[in-house]
Amino acid sequence: MGRVATTVILASCLTVALHAQTALEITLKQGSAREGQTRDQLQRLLKNYDVSRWIFTKTIVIDDRAIPHSHPVLTLHARHLHDDELLLSTFVHEELHWLLVNKGKATDEAIADLQALFPTVPGKPPEGAQDEHSTYLHLIVCFLEYDADKELLGELEARQVMDFWASDHYTWVYKTVLERPRDIAGVVSKYKLSPPAVRP
Repeated sequence: MGRVATTVILASCLTVALHAQTALEITLKQGSAREGQTRDQLQRLLKNYDVSRWIFTKTIVIDDRAIPHSHPVLTLHARHLHDDELLLSTFVHEELHWLLVNKGKATDEAIADLQALFPTVPGKPPEGAQDEHSTYLHLIVCFLEYDADKELLGELEARQVMDFWASDHYTWVYKTVLERPRDIAGVVSKYKLSPPAVRP
C-alpha cells in the first residue's frame, strides 16, 4: 500500500512539473518552418528535462533572424534545430540572465570581485561580450550555465557543450570557466548567485 501511494505521489509531482514547464508562452517572430520546428524541439526538451529550477520568465520568442538574448523578452534562434543539448544550454543561459537581474546588487558586487581576479578581459566578440562589463557578467552566467548543464546532461555532455561554446562565441569566457572554475565558484558562492535548489 505504501509503495502504491508513493508511486501515485511521484506521478502527481511529475505531472505538475511538466505542466508548469509547458505553461510557457512560446511565439514565433517570422512564422518560419524552422522557428516552428525549434518551438516543438524546445517543448519536447522541457518535457524531457526538469528545468523548473532555471525558469525565471514565462514568455519566449523564437526568431531565426536574431542572436539569442534575454531582454526585454527571452529570444532564441533556430540555429540548434538538430542539437538538443545546445538549444537546452542556450535556453538556460538566457534564463540565468533574468536570475542575475533579479539579484542586481549581489551581481554588481560579484562583478567587482571578478574585476580584481581578472584585471584584463576582452571587451568585444568573439572572445568577450559586447563590452568589458558584459564579459564579467558572462563569467557568472556561463559558470552557472555549466553547472546547470552538468545537472541536466551529465558531466560528459556538459563538457562537450562547453568545449563547443569555447570555440564558437564568448570564447575567452567559456575557456576561463573551464580553466578557473574554483575562482569563479568562490565568487558565485560568496554572493549566493546560484538558483535555489528547489523553486517555490
